[in-house]
Amino acid sequence: MTKELYERAVAISERAYAPYSNYLVGAAVRTKDGKVFEGVNVENAAYPLGVCAEKSALVKAVSEGYRPGNIAAIGITASPCGGCRQWLYEFQIPEITFLDSRGELATYSAAELLPDTWDLPT
Repeated sequence: MTKELYERAVAISERAYAPYSNYLVGAAVRTKDGKVFEGVNVENAAYPLGVCAEKSALVKAVSEGYRPGNIAAIGITASPCGGCRQWLYEFQIPEITFLDSRGELATYSAAELLPDTWDLPT
């Protein structure tokens, strides 16, 4: 099932807006009740204002009422950056799938990608 999410991420990555880097990234989030939300990276000339694909997909899910603990898995076309790893951790995502540095499909939990992190009380 995580391979399917990765394949959806690859397909949606073609819609990314990346005129500066030409590095198209896609993400597909599956909720625990089976809904899928897709997202892409969106660059901006003011570099820090860009949005990563995984954030884009998670924001779509949140706008539909999903919260931390409601996300079952995510497929991403690239290894998540440090900031996105915090997002994935905060949303308690147990299955994060992307191509690893060897070019192989790998799945990790958010805690494995961001060990010894901290939580704010909610």
